[in-house]
Amino acid sequence: MITCIIIEDELPAQNILKNFIRKVPNIELIATFQTAKEANIFLNETPVDFLFLDINLPDILGIDFIKTIQNPPQIIITTAYPTYAVDSFELETIVDYLVKPYSFDRFLKAIVKVEKNTQRTQYASNDTIFLNIDKTLHKLYLNDILYIESDRNYLTFITFQKKYVLIDTLKSWKTKLPSHFYQVHKSYLINLNHIERIIGNEVYLGDQNIPIGRTFKSDFIKKFNSKK
Repeated sequence: MITCIIIEDELPAQNILKNFIRKVPNIELIATFQTAKEANIFLNETPVDFLFLDINLPDILGIDFIKTIQNPPQIIITTAYPTYAVDSFELETIVDYLVKPYSFDRFLKAIVKVEKNTQRTQYASNDTIFLNIDKTLHKLYLNDILYIESDRNYLTFITFQKKYVLIDTLKSWKTKLPSHFYQVHKSYLINLNHIERIIGNEVYLGDQNIPIGRTFKSDFIKKFNSKK
């Protein structure tokens, strides 16, 4: 379930959003606010996955309000003024910009962007990660992961037990995982703890052999030798 709040001072606009949200089963609206001040107090105490934010609020401009939020969630702008679109997309947390009146189909396109970003924002601890796949969180122990394979916009996590496929990029996971996960090829990130042998341009993890990319080999061998 993806959680959200609405920050919108006009009641008719609030009601439209609430009606649209009710039609999407995996979104939970947990609060609605008419002022940025009230919303900010709530956000400091309760994390949410994303929020709907009107540009023209009675106490502050929506764009300026975003800059005051500590650890801001994903944001979908809702406004009658398209002129702020360029400025808003300079802020990384803004995923879409809905100009009123917008249709339910246009609303759904914004939600899809949030869902994809939420999949990339995985929950991790020192020894486990959670993969968001088809609206279900799957817990994986890092030590069980042999390697991660990239195929266009999809990643496959290969463990001793099974495979997990999700929409994401190898680049994003390089920064999330600990240092014993190392890239040996443009399409592969491996767990160094499970290396059994290296032969030529292949590294063997259990009964799996992974190619070593030419541009990665020198740094990989240095990394491998430093772990001995």
